[in-house]
Amino acid sequence: MSETTRSGVVTERRPLGWLPWTTLALSIAGVAVAAYLTYEHFTAGSTLACPNTGVVNCVKVTSSEYSKLLGVPVALLGLGFFAAMTVLSLPPLWRTPSPWPGRLRLAAVIVGVVFVCYLIWAELFRIDAICLWCTVVHALTLVLFGLVVVRAALPPIEE
Repeated sequence: MSETTRSGVVTERRPLGWLPWTTLALSIAGVAVAAYLTYEHFTAGSTLACPNTGVVNCVKVTSSEYSKLLGVPVALLGLGFFAAMTVLSLPPLWRTPSPWPGRLRLAAVIVGVVFVCYLIWAELFRIDAICLWCTVVHALTLVLFGLVVVRAALPPIEE
């Protein structure tokens, strides 16, 4: 697919192939898990399908002081992140000639992965417990980060 830049240079963009659909699927999976965690947060984790003893203890993690940021549940922040990533991962927004969806997508995953690093640190060194559902969210965010950053690092091919 060729496009002409403002300076009149014709460039050929690398084909995206499976990338938009993969990021969309990962984002939708993230929405599902974050929605579940948000539901559990507001229902006091009464049906949280995760062990609550030992190192793997979802209730301990999701009810800790680290489960909120400035009074906002972290699960709700995750839901907002994945909802935004779902929109930014729609295939037409990967193909648009405007640079803004790509820039927003990159900024979102950078913020997301920094926050995930903070949450992993909190689980390992402050809470002393790991939440399996949170780990799924962390993994989805890290994979999204990798895909978006690798694509952003691949410049268009100039003719």
